[in-house]
This record gives sequence, structure tokens and C-alpha cells, in this order.
Amino acid sequence: MNEDRGRLSPGVYLAATPIGAARDITLRALDLLRDADVIAAEDTRSARKLMEIHGVPLNGRRVVACHDHSGEGVVAGLVEAVAGGASVVYVSEAGTPLVSDPGFTLARAAIARGLPVVAAPGASAVLAALAVAGLPADRFLFAGFLPTTEAARRVAIAELGAVPATLVLYESPKRVHALLTDLVAVLGDREAAVCRELTKRFEEVRRGTLRALLEGLGDEVRGEVVVVVGRGAPREVTEADIRARLAEAMGTMRMKDAATAVAGALGLPRQRVYQLALGMKDE
Repeated sequence: MNEDRGRLSPGVYLAATPIGAARDITLRALDLLRDADVIAAEDTRSARKLMEIHGVPLNGRRVVACHDHSGEGVVAGLVEAVAGGASVVYVSEAGTPLVSDPGFTLARAAIARGLPVVAAPGASAVLAALAVAGLPADRFLFAGFLPTTEAARRVAIAELGAVPATLVLYESPKRVHALLTDLVAVLGDREAAVCRELTKRFEEVRRGTLRALLEGLGDEVRGEVVVVVGRGAPREVTEADIRARLAEAMGTMRMKDAATAVAGALGLPRQRVYQLALGMKDE
């Protein structure tokens, strides 16, 4: 690669990086890494390694660690650099910045100062999973990581259940069994896919119903996991259905949370379900 750097206009450039295969980086991202005055990274070691793989020289430029645990001074310093005429390229450890990755604080601070924020799109586990899941992708909702506790996770799933779209979730390999268990319990046996290690050497995509996927999942799951869940089929809901779901939910949740979960799962107004739950409690 030519080591002569070009000149970038001042601004914050959000550049996507590979989620696995190093060659998935875009030519534009390589240009930005070559030409920016400052490189900000979620993981500086990963950024340096990526640049080394692709022959992008640092030439004495700063590589600044910028992540969710960085102090306010880091973001402020980067914004001041841009305000002073510098170009800053930001890369997360893998994938597209801000999509369940750091970068929002920096982008927000730059926007507040009236400074340019530019996206250089590329690899994203969300889109990669949608592409291979075999489920409708004309309308989807990315929900990222759900809560880690069962009760909160089930409430979150219930709220998502009524959304007329394919759902895309990230999950730790240690909690994917629990996630699938809760998805089955709250949403029923929808079509789904479990995508693991996308674009990497041991990439694996399992497709089927949620229950079948749960039963077929090994004891130990490794690597990054994306779960894609198909939309539910609309159906008529009777009061008996609501009562049955409430009785089951209130066995493990507080009444308030149970009402929220059932309302979300059945696509009903929460207040209606909550009033019915109150009546059941009085009975």
C-alpha cells in the first residue's frame, strides 16, 4: 500500500471493521485508517493488528483507546482535535461502531459541537445473520443484548413479541441456552436461526423452530452468537387465553411484570391485561 497519506477533511469517521475474516474490510475503511490524523479504537491492539495485516502504516500517528469505560476527557480531547482541524477515524473491535458497540458518546459530542460525523459502512453481524437465517428480512428489529436475569429477559421478550418483524438478538454463548428457553416460554415455537462465529473459520448456522434449536444445542457453545427469530402469526385472543397466560406468568413474576409480559406476547394493551390481572388477584 502506498505510504503517502492523503488529506481528509476534519470530522469523525465511523469505520466498520471485519467481524471475522480480515479481508472483509472495505477499501474506504483502509483509506480512512491510512489518512486520518488520529485513530480512535475500542481496542487499540485489534486496530493495530488490523492495520498491520493490511499494510497500513501508523507513521507516528496517535492511536487512542475510546470505549464505554473511557473517561469524559478522552471524548472531549478527540472532539477538540476535530474542532482544531483534525480528522479522527473511529473503529470498534469488530463490526460497525454504535451497533451494540461503542462510538455513540463520541458521535453525539461531535454533533453537539456542529462537527461532521461520517459513516463508512461495512461488516455487521446483524446484517450477516439476516442474510443467512432464511427468515423474512423486509422488516426487522435489532434488539441487541437482552437483560441477563430471567424475569427481566422474559419481560423484554414479551415486549418484542408483538412487533410485526423479524427479531435479531445478540447473546453470550454462556447464556444462549437460557435465552432460547425464555423465547420458547414467551413466544412459543417460532421459526428461528442461531448463527455462530459468522465469517470465521468455524461459522455455523442452525435453522428450525426455537424448541428444536434449543434441544439441538450442545452443552457448550463457543464464539459470538446471533439469534434471529421469525415474526409471530396473528391470531384471535380470548379472555380465557389471557387468563391462562397470566396465571402461568404470575407463578414466576410479580403481577406488574406478568401483565407487561402477557400484553407484549399477545399484542394487547397493557392496561387491559393489568386490570384483568388485578381481578384475578381479587378472586
